[in-house]
Amino acid sequence: MIKRMLVLLFVVVFLNSCKKDTGCSATESSFVAPASETAALQAYCAINAPAAVAHSSGLYYEITNPGAGSSATICSNVTVNYEGFLTNGGARFDYSTSPVSFQLAQLILGWQKGIPLIKKGGSITLYVPPSLAYGNTDVRNNAGIIIIPANSYLKFTIQLVDVQ
Repeated sequence: MIKRMLVLLFVVVFLNSCKKDTGCSATESSFVAPASETAALQAYCAINAPAAVAHSSGLYYEITNPGAGSSATICSNVTVNYEGFLTNGGARFDYSTSPVSFQLAQLILGWQKGIPLIKKGGSITLYVPPSLAYGNTDVRNNAGIIIIPANSYLKFTIQLVDVQ
């Protein structure tokens, strides 16, 4: 009996020592956008994206391809192709010309909530309220020009190329 317990203890210790330490201590945010932002985004989507689905966080999304395989978690490194647009006129403020990689925990809350809704190879469009994006902060490009005004509602088209 003692021999079996020692073998079992050895196996448990051995398997725990094989776990990878990702160095990520991030936890999922439970933040929810204010009702006023959610109502404004709902009105926008009713006209411009009637198939969009409301997420419990306050963002809206449309999955164009669910993908297959791995889903991202808050500590995942994600590789994506993306475009970002302002919803008030549709001006594109950012895009990738080739896949780029990020740790999901380092991205805006809208991406942290939206990207895990698809799997590797999937595509999604996110409609993000200001509080799940950049809030009341202007975002400037390298030349100092404001590309995302404070309190902007944003639209992102994202293709999840890889999840690690």
